[in-house]
Amino acid sequence: MDFIRTPDDRFTNLEGYPFQPHYLDVNDGEGGSLRMHYLDEGPATGELILCLHGQPTWSYLYRKMIPILTSAGYRVIAPDLIGFGKSDKPTQRSDYTYASHVAWLEQFVNTLNLQKITLMCQDWGGLIGLRVLTQNTDRFARLVVANTGLPDAKGIPDEMAAPMHALFDTIPALAPVEMSAKLRENEHGAGFMYWIKYCDSYPDLVISDVVSLSASGTMNEAAKTAYDAPFPAEAYKQGARQFPSLVPIFPDNVAIDDNRAAWEILEAFEKPVITAFSDKDPVTAGGYKRFQESVPGAQGQKHTTIEGAGHFLQDDAPETLSNTIIQFCQDNPL
Repeated sequence: MDFIRTPDDRFTNLEGYPFQPHYLDVNDGEGGSLRMHYLDEGPATGELILCLHGQPTWSYLYRKMIPILTSAGYRVIAPDLIGFGKSDKPTQRSDYTYASHVAWLEQFVNTLNLQKITLMCQDWGGLIGLRVLTQNTDRFARLVVANTGLPDAKGIPDEMAAPMHALFDTIPALAPVEMSAKLRENEHGAGFMYWIKYCDSYPDLVISDVVSLSASGTMNEAAKTAYDAPFPAEAYKQGARQFPSLVPIFPDNVAIDDNRAAWEILEAFEKPVITAFSDKDPVTAGGYKRFQESVPGAQGQKHTTIEGAGHFLQDDAPETLSNTIIQFCQDNPL
């Protein structure tokens, strides 16, 4: 598999990111390997929190939470998914499949032999992390679900696939502000399709534009520089472009069966589960309901809605989210 690696000097002196890099290799599925970067902070003997980012961010997203969690005695591991951050970036969009991302993260967890994991997952960190959890339930002790989900086109008849694809074909690749408005309007349930088309086809995909549009406040220039750091040119952005196209919202998506099988495991999952969704995220609004209603481990837990935060709540409300996680762990001791 052909890949490129972001030059190290792109990551020099990033604001709020003093952490030491760690690396391991994962099998690329074609006889080669890919280097995966991760952070490993806090006491080695502390309870483990695995923090997973989504698209188009990287472990920088957790820079404000890591000091809070480690100060409370927790060990925090935050990897960069393949195609993001300091991890290697395959050059062909076809190399980025849902199944491959699950396999790469599963290798990461197994290679480090992570145990008694509290999983903190957001955005694609949930789509991938929840699959890894359901395939390795013995390694996980708790689950925090934040602004994410495990889509499986539940309730959408198979015959709707053709008209949904036809609708998608009519949607233009709009500029960021226009796209964001369509996403929030979600007319006829097509809002997310505008997001897919934007990432797929808009000629100038600027990562910091995407993150700042979802922020509850104004993002400073230093943070914008950091979010753009892994992606110095178009060739580095193929993973970021491909991710939304992989979300199984169409009933004929190849990942539907695997996600439905994962839901069957979640619907029998009795270890502690908490939802911590924000109130200003149009992408995952209401997504907490299925977890609260369907997962046994979510019953009786202190679920929370984080007010005033957008999609990337790690950036918008790091103290609230961190303290929610700490309290959740304390309420559900190992």
